Amino acid sequence: MGWLMMSERELNRVEVLAQVDDGRLSVDNAANMLDLTRRQIFRLLKRYRQDGASAIRHKARGKSPNNLIHQAKRDYALGLIKENYPDFGPTLAAEMLAEHHGFRVSRETLRKWMQDDGIWLPRKQRRRFHQPRLRRECFGELIQIDGSDHRWFEDRNKPCTLLVFIDDATSTLMELRFVKSESTFSYFEALESYLLAHGRPVAFYSDKHTVFRVAKDDAKGGARMTQFGRALNALNVEILCANSSQAKGRVERANRTLQDRLVKELRLAGISDMEAGNAYLQGFRERFNAQFAKVPAKPDNLHRALNVEPDRLDDVLCWRDTRYVGKQLTFSYDRKRIMLEESDVTRGLVGKYVDTYAFVDGRFEVRSKGRSLPYKIFDMDQRVTHAAITDNKRLGAVLEHIKEMQDKAPPKYPVRTNSEKMGYKSNGRRPGRPSGSRTKKTIVQAAK
Repeated sequence: MGWLMMSERELNRVEVLAQVDDGRLSVDNAANMLDLTRRQIFRLLKRYRQDGASAIRHKARGKSPNNLIHQAKRDYALGLIKENYPDFGPTLAAEMLAEHHGFRVSRETLRKWMQDDGIWLPRKQRRRFHQPRLRRECFGELIQIDGSDHRWFEDRNKPCTLLVFIDDATSTLMELRFVKSESTFSYFEALESYLLAHGRPVAFYSDKHTVFRVAKDDAKGGARMTQFGRALNALNVEILCANSSQAKGRVERANRTLQDRLVKELRLAGISDMEAGNAYLQGFRERFNAQFAKVPAKPDNLHRALNVEPDRLDDVLCWRDTRYVGKQLTFSYDRKRIMLEESDVTRGLVGKYVDTYAFVDGRFEVRSKGRSLPYKIFDMDQRVTHAAITDNKRLGAVLEHIKEMQDKAPPKYPVRTNSEKMGYKSNGRRPGRPSGSRTKKTIVQAAK
């Protein structure tokens, strides 16, 4: 007699049935122990007495299932997938096999086939693990920057954005500033404060926001450089753009911490607006750095002195552009018509380009060869205007400003049509033949 493969449950049944057969155990106790009915116990006991312990073994063990798909069909389906749908998932591949090849198989069965054959990887095996990036060694070597849009004042005020500058080597908060939204001018303000306080770092590390990176490959002018990038280039500071949020994890982790701690501290301090919040951030930043800042690997400070005079920093941190001067000494800018005042200098600028400077504080200058030129402005759109040039992924602040300007605009006078001016009043009848005329004519002819 050969070996008999049995499961643990089947072995337990054999042991209990042997005790019942020997009279050491009652049928009721056996039913309770095996969680079966008395009728099932008697049926199993009968099989046990006739064929022995092998009768308790499941009859289908070792046999192929009735719904087993033949190996040839499996190979045929996998061959079609490899040839026509190599990058398809199991669900879509099953649909394509049924629709185009008349081969119907469940997606889970197909999923197992594809996994066993190495065509499809399970979700756990498809996970990408990001290698942690080591900290820079020196203070000021790399500064991570980001904007965190959040309800910083909870329900006490509208959502706004917190600009965060953090040192990669030490996790020191270098600059914090509440702004309405992430824009070029808001970053210019934060950058000016940073430069005056600390000097120039080696590089800034940001995401691919349009403030830092030109997304279009066919962008014209500026050598695919944004206004913020141009300013950093003039300051001899490198700008790096991360390919993922995990790459700039230092500032992302700081944002999560600030969204928890800073929000609660602003609530306790009773602060509900950006002006008071910016005043509060100085003390908060000092306390935060004292608690969470780390010691760098090397004691060197790589911040450099400014390469421009502080009073000339506005000429760097501004929106600079060039405009073509027409025959009438005019050019268009920000939906406005700029007319240069006629002089001996401006007469020679027809058909040439001039430089425009839009500053953070709202000032606007037109220059030629470094010389400021007087001008007049003709607004071509009086309803939708805004003082600053906005390059923003969140347009809430801009739309709010436009709505305020539209509400302040004088009401439009109602326009009267020509009919109203002539005093015409409709009689309610439709144009053409009067209704019912044909019917009346038919009745008269019938009466004759």
